[in-house]
Amino acid sequence: MPHSQTSAHRDSLAGVRLARGASPWLLPTVATAAVSLLRARRSGAAKAVAVPATALAAGMLWFFRDPEREIAQGRVISPADGVVQSIMPWKDGRTRVAIFMSPLNVHVNRAPLAGTVTSVEHIPGGFVPAFNKESENNERVVWHFDTELGDIEMVQIAGAVARRIVPYVPQGTKVEQGERVGLIRFGSRVDIYLPEGVEVDVEVGQKTVAGVTRIDRG
Repeated sequence: MPHSQTSAHRDSLAGVRLARGASPWLLPTVATAAVSLLRARRSGAAKAVAVPATALAAGMLWFFRDPEREIAQGRVISPADGVVQSIMPWKDGRTRVAIFMSPLNVHVNRAPLAGTVTSVEHIPGGFVPAFNKESENNERVVWHFDTELGDIEMVQIAGAVARRIVPYVPQGTKVEQGERVGLIRFGSRVDIYLPEGVEVDVEVGQKTVAGVTRIDRG
C-alpha cells in the first residue's frame, strides 16, 4: 500500500473520504444541520435554519473531499488541482508555474517529486485574493524538497477566504511523488519552481489535477 495511505490518518464522515484538517470546520457545520433537521418538524425557526445549514454542510463535504488518485508517470507532476495562472521565468534561471485553486477544487496538495522535505517555513502575511498580483505578500508556507532534480521549491499561498494552511509532513520526511503533503482551506494558489533547464509542458489557462497532470516536458 502506498506510503501516503498508511502514514497519515484521514478524517471521514458517512463513508466520504475527507482531507486531514477538515474536522474543525466540518463537524460543527454538520452538527448544526443535523440538529436543525431533527427539530424542523416542531419549530419554524429550526426549519428556517435547516435549509441553509444543510446546504452549507453539503458544500463543506464537497470542498474537503480527498479522492484517491492514480499517480502519473513523469519527472514533475502537478502539486494542485486548479488552473495554470502564470508561467514566469525567474531571475535565477528557474521557471515558476502558478496554479490557482478555486473553492470548487480539491484543496489537498501533493508532492511534485519523490524526495526529502528539507524545510517547511510558514510566513505570515495578508489575505488578498490568490489571483491578484498582491497575493505575493499573502500568508504562505514555503516547501523545499531534495529530489533527483536537486532542490525543488513549492509555495502554498492563502487566498482571500483561506485563513489556515495545514502542512501534513514535517522537515526531514521522505515523501513519494504524489503523496499528500498539505491542505489550504478555501481558495488559494500553489506555486512550483522548476529548475533551470527543465522545460514546462503546461500552458496558461490549462486545468491541472494534483498527482496526475505532468508539469515538465520529458
